[in-house]
Amino acid sequence: MVSEDLLEILRCPNCVREKEGNLKLVKDTWLVCQEPDCRRKYPIRDDIPVMLIDEGDKWVSVADEDLPVPPPED
Repeated sequence: MVSEDLLEILRCPNCVREKEGNLKLVKDTWLVCQEPDCRRKYPIRDDIPVMLIDEGDKWVSVADEDLPVPPPED
């Protein structure tokens, strides 16, 4: 599980330069960008957030409730 301290400092790598890029923990295995025009979703694998923009792009059109648990390996 990702610690609360880490969640407070992590930001969406796509948004952080121009916006806040706050992330929300979803299903204990996903970090979802809270910016309405972004909504990238970053998987957490083996307790390590995969904060790559390309990874977040893969899941942008998937609704939060439809995200698979655990996140699939590529």
